[in-house]
Amino acid sequence: MPQIRECYDVCVVGAGHAGCEAALACARMGLETVIFTVSVDSIALMPCNPNIGGSSKGHLVREVDALGGEMGKNIDKTFIQSKMLNVSKGPAVHSLRAQADKAEYTWQMRMILENQEHLTIKQAEVCELLAEDLPDTDNGSGKFRKKITGVRIYTGAVYEAKAVVLCTGTYLNARCLCGEAITYTGPNGLQPANHLTDSLKALGVEMRRFKTGTPARMDKRTIDFSKMEEQRGDEKVVPFSFSTIPESIQKDQVSCWLTYTNEETHDIIRANLDRSPIYAGIIEGTGPRYCPSIEDKVVKFADKKRHQVFLEPEGIHTNEMYVGGMSSSLPEDVQLAMYRSVPGLEHCKIVRNAYAIEYDCINARQLYPTLEFKNIEGLFSGGQFNGSSGYEEAAAQGLIAGMNAALSIQGKEQIILDRSQAYIGVLIDDLVTKDNFEPYRMMTSRAEYRLLLRQDNADIRLREIGYKAGLVGKEEYEATINKQKQIQEEMNRLKKTTVGASASIQSFLESHGSSPLKTAASLSELICRPELDYEILGEIDPDRKPLPADVIEQVEIELKYEGYISRQLRQVEQFKKMEKKKIPEWIDYNDISSLRLEARQKLISYKPVSVGQASRISGVSPADISVLLIYLEHLGKQEKA
Repeated sequence: MPQIRECYDVCVVGAGHAGCEAALACARMGLETVIFTVSVDSIALMPCNPNIGGSSKGHLVREVDALGGEMGKNIDKTFIQSKMLNVSKGPAVHSLRAQADKAEYTWQMRMILENQEHLTIKQAEVCELLAEDLPDTDNGSGKFRKKITGVRIYTGAVYEAKAVVLCTGTYLNARCLCGEAITYTGPNGLQPANHLTDSLKALGVEMRRFKTGTPARMDKRTIDFSKMEEQRGDEKVVPFSFSTIPESIQKDQVSCWLTYTNEETHDIIRANLDRSPIYAGIIEGTGPRYCPSIEDKVVKFADKKRHQVFLEPEGIHTNEMYVGGMSSSLPEDVQLAMYRSVPGLEHCKIVRNAYAIEYDCINARQLYPTLEFKNIEGLFSGGQFNGSSGYEEAAAQGLIAGMNAALSIQGKEQIILDRSQAYIGVLIDDLVTKDNFEPYRMMTSRAEYRLLLRQDNADIRLREIGYKAGLVGKEEYEATINKQKQIQEEMNRLKKTTVGASASIQSFLESHGSSPLKTAASLSELICRPELDYEILGEIDPDRKPLPADVIEQVEIELKYEGYISRQLRQVEQFKKMEKKKIPEWIDYNDISSLRLEARQKLISYKPVSVGQASRISGVSPADISVLLIYLEHLGKQEKA
């Protein structure tokens, strides 16, 4: 019986936040791309929280945008509230967060995909990966055991491809749990993907079982907001995308609301823990430590008298409200009693029950930092399939996986962002280097060089990479170059411009609570004083020219934190030295007799690409790294000889 057979450059499996970025990247780089989804209506679906960004996640969105991704542009078009978080702290941890109109976000992203040249959308379940064996090289090691050749969908149709990007999210063998009720569906009751796991296992891919959860959605008309604290957005909205003109997105915003659980809530939960799938042993998967269910919070933080609950609108044209902070897998009757014990929710009606969802994913240690499988050439992956959580983490991985799939086909060097370049580099390095036994969540504390990796300078750090890959336009790139020039020129001017200890200057300083000058000082020195800033110094700086707000922001940060930034740059220099010491793929760690057995086993298993990556593997000690460095130096001398 004849079957459909089509040929593409790239197949992307899954159309969530990772899949959308991967497919758009490949298509925009000129490759014929097909993206598969179990439902076209679920493109860029937000099955859990109705927001983009947040602490550290806002950094990821800004970096995705700087590299030429779509998430930042899309949330700028569809947000209903925007807020800059952590503004009372230093600029390293400032993070943008926006409430999205869920339906609008999905529709807008779908429209982008539907109108993208070189991109085809196909509603189908991919059930098999097609691959062929690769012969070993002469020394018997072989770079890869297999090479991907395409995919087969459930109807039997075959789609040949030079690369495949897996972005399956939470759909593989998914099941949703609400107390004793178990449904074998994907998120929001969508069709799961039940066949691909077997194909992955047949190719030797190590699978894991993770779980995540989502809270209930309430009917807004049944909520008493007078018992809650109103949470407003920022008066002046800062866009996510560096290409968005700030003035174009200022608008009226909706409010969110804050309330709290109480002892009654906690008593209801404790009395019904035996009916929770998490505590009854029904759930097999490991859940996210940093996004716990309300049951977990009550059990693990028994001393806490209350927990925050955020009521967030799901959109402009719906009455559904998201109950942030109270995800659960308790039975429906317990959920209703639990939610109704919270102030303001006494008469609430549940539109959608809270539930936990289990799904198959991989051990990401099987991937190179390029997000290509070590043992399957041409197979890339991104998102929750890699064992991470969150829309933003997914988009970041999808973009890198898509870019590298395209670059590999084009015969160009693939992109590896290191820990000193981007939060994306930290995210991917953690996933492929460390043992992650729970869904991975990005946090600012994970980034060693976070003062350098601020959300405000993501364009300066990454625009050139996106431009060279073909995802950032010439106009956008030149705008970034011009911005850098303006920043440097203004910093130089402030360093050269001095003021004396005149009566007028002393009076100015006194009026702003600043200590008097004993000798002349540059404006750059004055700007470093905590009570002064660039705007205030305008009173004694009549020669300054008008500059864009983003340029002024960079000037101020760079000058105020110059000492700290210089220190981190020196640390990065040392880090780079280790990252530049590459480890040959053909190296046989069994030949290094001085390595401890555990280190040898870990290095063989992980296959690190650099000494820097090897040093971050658990079980590889500094002494082992010293042995490895000596061995590599000996190899280098042999090659030269």
